[in-house]
This record gives sequence, C-alpha cells and structure tokens, in this order.
Amino acid sequence: MSTMAATAHSSTAAGPQPGLRERKKMKTRIAIRDATYRLIQEQGYDATTIEQIAEAAEVSPSTVFRYFPTKEDIVLTDEYDPLLEEELRARPADEPWFDSLRYVLRKAVTVGNTEEPEVTRLRTRLMVEVPAVRSRMMESMSVTGRLLCRAIGERVGRDPDSLEVRVFAMSLIGGLMEVSLYWAEGGHQEDFADIADRAVDVLEHGLTPLARTPADPQARSAPAPGNPEARHAPRMTS
Repeated sequence: MSTMAATAHSSTAAGPQPGLRERKKMKTRIAIRDATYRLIQEQGYDATTIEQIAEAAEVSPSTVFRYFPTKEDIVLTDEYDPLLEEELRARPADEPWFDSLRYVLRKAVTVGNTEEPEVTRLRTRLMVEVPAVRSRMMESMSVTGRLLCRAIGERVGRDPDSLEVRVFAMSLIGGLMEVSLYWAEGGHQEDFADIADRAVDVLEHGLTPLARTPADPQARSAPAPGNPEARHAPRMTS
C-alpha cells in the first residue's frame, strides 16, 4: 500500500519462495521502479517519460506498460498490501485490536524508513506535489481497503463485506494517506511512526475538541437571546 510509502516491506514471516518466473518478473518490476525514481530525482516528474524509463531499465516501453498501466502506477504500486494483511492476521487473537493495528503500522513504517528512506520521502513528496499521483493514489485506495476488510472482518468477527467493516477499513486507508501527506508537507521532519500512532488514536477515540483559552476570540460567550447575532451563532450539541 503506497499510502504508507512502501513501508510494509519484507517484514512477514518467511513463506513459500517464488518460482523462477516470478523472480524474473519481480526483478523487472524493481528495475523499472528504480529507473523511475532515479530519473525523477535527476530531472523531475513531468520531464521523465516512459521511453526514458524503459531505456534506463533496459526493457521496452511496452514492457513498462505491461507491468504499470501509467507512470503514476510506477511511483505508487508496491508488493506489500498482502504483507500488511498477513501481519494483522498474525497478531495474537486476544490482543486488543488497536494495539495490533499500532504494532503492524509501526513495524511497517520502521522497516520502510530503514531500508528505503530516500524512496519513501520521494514517493510521499510526489503525492503532495503532483496532482496526477495524488489522484491515482485515491483511486487505488479501494483495492487496499478490500484487502484489509478481510483481515479486519476476521479479527472482529464481522462479515468483511458489512458496511461497518468497509467504513472502518476505508477510514483507516484514508487516514494513512493523510499521514503520508502531512509528513511530506512538513518536510519529513516529524517521526512518521508517531504520526501514524496519532491517526490510530483518532480512529480509536474520536476527535476530542480542544479546550479554548479565554484569549481565543472564538471562545467568547454566545450572544444573549434577542441579540441579532444569536440567529447566526452555531449551536453545540453533545
């Protein structure tokens, strides 16, 4: 899930090793992605063409399109959505759900920032700076959300296709996208894992209003009944 900037790397328990054909395909995909990142860093996103990427990766343009339908997909697509799903399923059944979620996200972020820090920062920066990348990211969110629905449904004992599970999964995915954008907009200065924790806190506890100080102009008392401003004063409900 590129929302987390390819952070869910090879962090799951070892499974069956891919065959020769799959390894070749993976090698080609990695070569295309590496060439794309290198060219974008050298000359910018808009100046980088599929033809240049193909030449740098030593493949044909048709091969690039066979693996990635658009240039945005090269930037965003990763192999790690299934790994995130497996990590959630591997957590102890009696572990509180949000503890599991925090553990998996922090592990994913830590691995990604350790193994591919420059790529992680580039991808999130492009999400902020390039509207086409951000738009494609939003389109791909539904695929990742469906994958998470299965793991979430199993964990909480609900139908993965139920409205409640789908709403929660997409809320999580949307929140993680905002984590990436927020991190990049701040120049990658804050700790990515800490920001992800804050996002999970919002999902778990909701958005708690901050207490206003007397100096806050929005904290003035509501207009008295009969005051013309009273018609326009917002009403707070519990």
